[in-house]
Amino acid sequence: MSGFFGVASTRPCITDLFYGTDYHSHLGTKRAGMATFDGSQPHQNIHNIQNSHFRPKFMKDLAEMTGNVGIGVISDTEAQPVMVNSHLGRFALCTVSKINNLAELEGECLRNHQQFTDLSMGGTNPTELVALLISQGDDFVSGIENVYKKVKGSCSMLILTPDGIICARDRYGRTPIVVGRRGDDYAVASESHSYVNLGYETCRFVGPGEVVKVSVEGGIKVLRPAEERNQICSFLWIYYGYPCTEYEGVNAEEVRYSLGRIMGERDDVQADFVSPIPDSGIGMALGYSNGRRIPYKRGLLKYTPTWSRSFMPVNQADRFLVAKMKLIPSRAVLQGKEVVFCDDSIVRGTQLRDNVKMLYDYGARKVHVRISCPPLVHGCTFLNFSASKTDRELITRRVIEELEGGSVRRLEAYQDATTQEYARMVEVIRQHVGVDTLKFNTVDDVCQAIGLPKQSICTHCFDASSYGDK
Repeated sequence: MSGFFGVASTRPCITDLFYGTDYHSHLGTKRAGMATFDGSQPHQNIHNIQNSHFRPKFMKDLAEMTGNVGIGVISDTEAQPVMVNSHLGRFALCTVSKINNLAELEGECLRNHQQFTDLSMGGTNPTELVALLISQGDDFVSGIENVYKKVKGSCSMLILTPDGIICARDRYGRTPIVVGRRGDDYAVASESHSYVNLGYETCRFVGPGEVVKVSVEGGIKVLRPAEERNQICSFLWIYYGYPCTEYEGVNAEEVRYSLGRIMGERDDVQADFVSPIPDSGIGMALGYSNGRRIPYKRGLLKYTPTWSRSFMPVNQADRFLVAKMKLIPSRAVLQGKEVVFCDDSIVRGTQLRDNVKMLYDYGARKVHVRISCPPLVHGCTFLNFSASKTDRELITRRVIEELEGGSVRRLEAYQDATTQEYARMVEVIRQHVGVDTLKFNTVDDVCQAIGLPKQSICTHCFDASSYGDK
């Protein structure tokens, strides 16, 4: 996943750009960058943030990054923003994307005698590829439409020009872009909370496939109207989004609370209290507590001073170690108690299994786990969520293959919470993670909590339901 931020201001933008970009640190762990234009003079800085945080890495760059317009990005993937000089003029580009046909498009560009210069990751930089596709257009709009036509997966982007920022949301709206306003100044962002403390107020959610330009002189100008179909990722509300951010006008924390309340109102388990697996389980646990009418307590706490969400090693074994080290059980709260623990999802199951063992070791008498989303049956093909995880790595798929004798031809039966197959699958997962009971919310629950029609939400990872090219 990645998150971007941009500013078009009546005054030097670097302070707003610096803090606004930093507020996207929960969306990326590898690379970060900022670019500004001071008249026609570009400035660009990119740093590796795998072993540090955004702010200390970029503090030394602020004095040289002058200008009233700029963009920044924090990424789990490539180095960006990229700077380009083409027949469209000078521009900087950052993207939130997952390009499934990267090799095919790379070959097409090479056959057209175009070249790639950034091979820092050992392969083609996806954002540089998008820049080349844009440059094939007669203007920015036709270049962006070229990206929409050719990219399989998803791609939202910010294009920085000397006089403003062109915002182009993914053709099916899988990732968001929101616009904030402060007088004559504008901020554009992946996450709406990122500009609140800078004095901006949300004034517009960019639509699917829509292209708008924001500038001090022109305000918000629509360059390409929005598409009718929207397929925003449901996992933004369930996990990725910062709790106080909004997508399509719907607050992430409210959705998490609703998912917990829905689960709690229909659950029949008897327990002494409900506790979150922090941080992403907090909203759900609060909702569950009120829906089930049992107390909310913190039986497991996250040590935040040094183990933040944004600083995670690349190596999977080290990631498991960090995930364990940053969560500390409270023996006094857990001892002899029957507890419901709420979490956002189960991916591989290994981390939850280790957490559950720790809870029993610290005195919990019974542990019930409640998951805010349905079982993950399909790896994500549209975002970099679970990008490193094949279908086979998902515990749900491994269990289905086990139950089906190596076959996955009957996935539909396991996606339906009313079937015997679904019940058997959940029981095997329960045994694997070692809890007393295990329950998931359904796709209908997710849609109800978000409050948007199912056709406007991407639920591909739960039921393979989605629009667009994979």
